Amino acid sequence: MMRKIFTSVAIMVAFTFSGHSIAQDMAKNNSDYMPSLITATPLEGRMLAIKIVRKTIGTIQTDAEAKHRVRKIYAEDPIMLMRAAELVGNEFKTIAEANNFWRE
Repeated sequence: MMRKIFTSVAIMVAFTFSGHSIAQDMAKNNSDYMPSLITATPLEGRMLAIKIVRKTIGTIQTDAEAKHRVRKIYAEDPIMLMRAAELVGNEFKTIAEANNFWRE
């Protein structure tokens, strides 16, 4: 029981400090690639959604070699490609709502 508690606390601490580190790294690289969710067209919104997903993954996984190794795996895995498309879809939904793309 104590081992489970200790493990849980260790994991929470690791996530807390890794999130703090990511936030610090983002503050250092203060390039605002997303100044607004407002786009002129739905296509621009979709492209912004792709960029948001790419930047999010790049922020989380900073090891370029690891990204390239994984890329080889998911390039051949249709399930992983569908998950990537799902992430873009989730971001696009937010952008579309901000732009009222579903207006009548």
